[in-house]
Amino acid sequence: MEDNGKLLGDSLLIIWNDRDPERRLQSMKKIYAENIVFYETNESPSIIGHQAINNLISELQRQWPIEFRFELTQPLKVNHQIQHILWTLGAPGEEPVASGTDIAIVEDDSIKELHLFLDVAPNA
Repeated sequence: MEDNGKLLGDSLLIIWNDRDPERRLQSMKKIYAENIVFYETNESPSIIGHQAINNLISELQRQWPIEFRFELTQPLKVNHQIQHILWTLGAPGEEPVASGTDIAIVEDDSIKELHLFLDVAPNA
């Protein structure tokens, strides 16, 4: 098994920050399992597969200013097949507009499941 300890970081920093859908899709094929399942919230249906996630990212990015980027707030943590990362979203050097936690389940050197836990803003 190759070192997959940075798959989740690559998911966030390479895939979710990339505004080019074709290049992003190519990156997904290297990082995500073909049948990846993304759980955005407990109340919403799961999003399955590269193209569905790519479409979601494109839709979200259209709502954000062009300078918005995901940044890691702590080093990635790995415990066997589970990876955990904390992040923020916003313009570099400014107060983040969102923060959260991603948890990935890795199987066969790719992310099979991705779970998002979005933090609630203090004034929400």
